[in-house]
Amino acid sequence: MKLSRIAAFSSSLLLAAALALTGAGAAQAAQQAESLDAASINYAALGDSYSSGVGAGSYDSGSGSCKRSTRAYPALWAASHSPSSFAFTACSGARTGDVTAGQLGPLSSSTDLVSLTVGGNDAGFADVMTTCVLQSESACLARIEEAKRYVDSTLPGKLDSVYSAIRAKAPSARVVVLGYPRFYKLNGSCTAGLTEKERAAINGAADYLNAATAKRAADHGYTFAEVTPAFTGHEICSSSPWLHSVKWTNIGESYHPTAAGQSGGYLPVFNSAA
Repeated sequence: MKLSRIAAFSSSLLLAAALALTGAGAAQAAQQAESLDAASINYAALGDSYSSGVGAGSYDSGSGSCKRSTRAYPALWAASHSPSSFAFTACSGARTGDVTAGQLGPLSSSTDLVSLTVGGNDAGFADVMTTCVLQSESACLARIEEAKRYVDSTLPGKLDSVYSAIRAKAPSARVVVLGYPRFYKLNGSCTAGLTEKERAAINGAADYLNAATAKRAADHGYTFAEVTPAFTGHEICSSSPWLHSVKWTNIGESYHPTAAGQSGGYLPVFNSAA
């Protein structure tokens, strides 16, 4: 641990004790201590569109096609915690190979915290949804099964490569791997579009991907943060969705979290894990 971090941690303990002795509440002491700890953190946010914030709007023009949003959970966390450094390299469309090839530059032995969502594009997320929206139910279900076979046979090795590369570059970092939400509330308010069988199969595929990702993350000593509970009640076909359905005016935002999904779904889950 760096001396600066030791000093910050010691200061936070002294401050907490002082506030307690002077009658300040435990909640205030904890909040002040957390602020001091966060100020010593070097944070890097990696991954795909679920981390870059596609669907949330307010994109940084300098991020180009990566579409990094000021409303994405990494930017929101950094804005509220003021870490000593914040590197935001997550990019729309990123696969595991894109993360290792183009997103790890900011990582070093000084990196304290890393967040990551990746694997959905490798497994063919976009093609699955295109097939299900435009083709028959049988074609949709067959494409989902193909994606699940990829998750079994090929994705674990690709995740291992990413996780190992992160550890090599940032050996002391706490790494939080976040999952993907289920897309649909079954037997919900949707009266057109996909069949219930297709929606259930897509939800099952998300669970399947999350389980495989969680296993690989755990084997590398990383924290897997499940977002499904946070999005429950806010899926497509619910009364208050935090996910876009097909968005014909901006097709790339389809099936991605809205700004509310980032702030109400992903951010609290990451905040707890981090």
